[in-house]
Amino acid sequence: MSKKLRLGLNIDHVATVRNARGSGYPDPVRAALLAAEAGADGITAHLREDRRHITDDDIARLSDRLSIPLNLEMAATEEMLGIALRHVPHAACIVPEKREELTTEGGLDAAAHFERLAPICAKLRAAGIRVSLFIEPDSAQIDAALRLGAPVVELHTGRYAELAGAEQAAELKRLADAAALAAKNGIEVHAGHGLTFDNVVPIAAIPQVRELNIGHFLIGEAIFDGLAPVVRRMRALMDEAR
Repeated sequence: MSKKLRLGLNIDHVATVRNARGSGYPDPVRAALLAAEAGADGITAHLREDRRHITDDDIARLSDRLSIPLNLEMAATEEMLGIALRHVPHAACIVPEKREELTTEGGLDAAAHFERLAPICAKLRAAGIRVSLFIEPDSAQIDAALRLGAPVVELHTGRYAELAGAEQAAELKRLADAAALAAKNGIEVHAGHGLTFDNVVPIAAIPQVRELNIGHFLIGEAIFDGLAPVVRRMRALMDEAR
């Protein structure tokens, strides 16, 4: 029997709705607290360079009020490093970021950007922040994560989520192989991007995966069914897969 699979809820798009009107609601911190009550094991928030959804104040309030771990998604910049060092979240997941993209598109090329990432990872580790790298399921990226001293990788499941049939099965195998390789080398494996009620079970069934980070789908479903019920349903699907 595999260890319990943790669910991290990404609350970015609660902030997206709030910012559409420039009001104070809906409050992503309230969403985080409700999710924790419903069974989420952690909260993920991506503070982007352009502050398109989560804001600095959101990170400060989440840091003060959460009783479950906060995973700060961040670009590998000096500005974001400074913010992480100021708030000291449980974890910092380094992701690629382009100002023009709608969402994070693909994994971080940790191998190509090793020299830039090394000092950032070192400073995060020195502050007691658990470093995670959002990468493609590729052996070269896992090797780079190992050399960077990252204790966690989050495998990008976006391509899996977009495919079907034999192509999706092949991508699932690639994810499973990458998870096994990372775990063999002592790296904890997380996964996320594009996961839904319909496609989560095969990913949740990969025994080396310890955490799934899911956001946009659950926030969207919450419009129809409420946040707590959709978190509980996803939690149940993940548990059944184990």
